[in-house]
Amino acid sequence: MAAPAPGELTFAAPRGAKKPPRHLADLTPEERRGAVEELGEKPFRARQLSRHYFARLAHDPAEWTDIPAAARERLAEELLPGLMSTVRQVSCDDEQTRKTLWRLRDGTLVESVLMRYPGRVTMCVSSQAGCGMNCPFCATGQAGLDRNLSTAEIVHQIVEGMRSLRDGEVPGGPARLSNIVFMGMGEPLANYRRVVGAIRRLTDPEPDGLGLSQRGITVSTVGLVPAMLRFADEGFACRLAVSLHAPDDELRDTLVPVNTRWKVREVLDAAWEYAAASGRRVSIEYALIRDINDQPFRADLLGRLLRGKRAHVNLIPLNPTPGSKWTASRPEDEAEFVRVLESHGVPVTVRDTRGQEIDGACGQLAGAER
Repeated sequence: MAAPAPGELTFAAPRGAKKPPRHLADLTPEERRGAVEELGEKPFRARQLSRHYFARLAHDPAEWTDIPAAARERLAEELLPGLMSTVRQVSCDDEQTRKTLWRLRDGTLVESVLMRYPGRVTMCVSSQAGCGMNCPFCATGQAGLDRNLSTAEIVHQIVEGMRSLRDGEVPGGPARLSNIVFMGMGEPLANYRRVVGAIRRLTDPEPDGLGLSQRGITVSTVGLVPAMLRFADEGFACRLAVSLHAPDDELRDTLVPVNTRWKVREVLDAAWEYAAASGRRVSIEYALIRDINDQPFRADLLGRLLRGKRAHVNLIPLNPTPGSKWTASRPEDEAEFVRVLESHGVPVTVRDTRGQEIDGACGQLAGAER
């Protein structure tokens, strides 16, 4: 097996995991032309196919009227194979929040969530089936890692979300996707190449990609420092979100086990490298867990670490998973945590807790299906 590239981490999927089929979204525009030629078609067919998939969101070969009928089915079979099917969709917030459980071709389960707000639509997508980070308060982390998703499997979650918005399936009329967050199942930077490939497909101009803005994309990480530094060199204008959850190594070693490899200050130093390279403020994600990490002294320590830095704290009232000992902080403790951070001049918001009644925490639908 080839050695990983610099910054490529080796959180491998279990042996025997099946490789997803090749798909148009896995390929660069140049690779698509080569793939089409291999099938005996003219290279310009690749651009036509890209226009149907990325720009028109048209997956039915019968709609590809600019491609000869005799070629459509073969092109579809070889370059636009079916990647996933819907197992379940559940909605709440007057159907403005919709969670989808997908079954991939090999039977693997993943989730995505579409959230419509006044003036914007956000989609939370998965980058892995399961997760190998083993954070004890996270349903996905406790389930373990099944496998990495392919670039196309990541992209296709967004394509399906965009189609549902275009077709008015989400109440409120047709809409456009404005934000994408890699905060679903998995650790995005542990699937580095495919996530970077997905970002390029999402943001390449139509018809080579979906033509979305990099500034509307957020990539989360628990703090894989080599990959964070590599990500800073990609030239992206995406936002980086660091799932910190504790400001001290003693507690973070327990809440985020990868901290035993890269400590809090190493993670934050890598985050500041990304902020300097991208010009974007880093989001510090902090799940407030009752009597675990919500004490005022920890808010003070966090404020001291972040004051004067290009950072914003996103406090997340924990969405508890069934049977877990972990639960959300008391309102008064949450308010005091905010007050202490603000006393250090650190910008802070409390995340809107959508989706609790539809097993909104990552991995809950997949776990229930299993």
